[in-house]
Amino acid sequence: MKKRGNLEILEERRRKGQKRMSEITSIAKKWEDMETDVLVKIFKELNMIELAPVSQVCRLWRSACSDPLLWNTLDLGLLKSNFIQTRASPFIWVDERSDRKLSKLLRIAMALSHGNITCLIFHFNLYMKDDHLSYIAERCPHLKRLVMPAWNRITKTGISLAIRRWKELESLTMPSIAHPPYIMEEISRNCKNFSSLKIMGNFDVHFASTIASYLPNLKTLSLRCSILTKEALLFILDCMDHLEILNVSHCFLLESLSTVGRKQIIKEMDCAILEKARKLHEFHYCMSTSCVTCQRMISDEGLMRWYRYEEWFWRQDEVGSLALGGDYGRLFDEGCLNLGFRN
Repeated sequence: MKKRGNLEILEERRRKGQKRMSEITSIAKKWEDMETDVLVKIFKELNMIELAPVSQVCRLWRSACSDPLLWNTLDLGLLKSNFIQTRASPFIWVDERSDRKLSKLLRIAMALSHGNITCLIFHFNLYMKDDHLSYIAERCPHLKRLVMPAWNRITKTGISLAIRRWKELESLTMPSIAHPPYIMEEISRNCKNFSSLKIMGNFDVHFASTIASYLPNLKTLSLRCSILTKEALLFILDCMDHLEILNVSHCFLLESLSTVGRKQIIKEMDCAILEKARKLHEFHYCMSTSCVTCQRMISDEGLMRWYRYEEWFWRQDEVGSLALGGDYGRLFDEGCLNLGFRN
């Protein structure tokens, strides 16, 4: 009798266990039955390269991938071109597979975003063409912030036509601009709310005077990791009355000597410059021999070769509104100093 009783107890527990599992199974939802808002929260953690194949799984997932909450920012910062530097214009050769991959991702992103993108970020070492830029400009009419890639293959006409479409543009990050007047003029004519500019390249008096002429109301300017002349820096401080934030951290700062054509590297920030900068809300500079970024600028002779370094390195900026995330603390741990001041 005792043995029989134990068997009955075991059988009853088994039945209860099966019933409980059946109840749990009936409550749990399959992926394809999940509510859209839950899927959106999950998909928000994915980058565009991961999101592209997810959007093609089923109709429900594609609908979730089209939610406007996912498309305020399109960050293609993980996408780079396979390229080789050349001696002939445009001084770069790009593998056709890179172009095809970019075109495919752009088609998917533009189809899913429905014109809701306001911030667009490209990797510095992505080499797009006019066709890519035109395709984006047509489908992102409300763009407010743009982080441009290297634009060896983008023509004067291509960038000008794109800027004319971006009436709401407020912030632009660009690699080196050899002939800045036409771009600044297009921004002045078409982007009435423009207030923030970041340049990563050469910045001389000609460039400074161009900005002062066409963008006199500019509030934020970052020249981080650029070749900067002392004359250009003084010009900006003297003539840009509405400028509030200036970043010249890790710049290759040069001063013209009396001898024609000769320039010398300035290793310490001039007291006169610091005094003029007192009128700014924020002034950032770093010229430390122990700074990793300053050392890299010297090694690269002022023209930073971003492809040599960490993936996140080009995304950084001492100005919070221009930073694009990344492991910035590591640079501080390795000796990067953020000097300057905030008023």
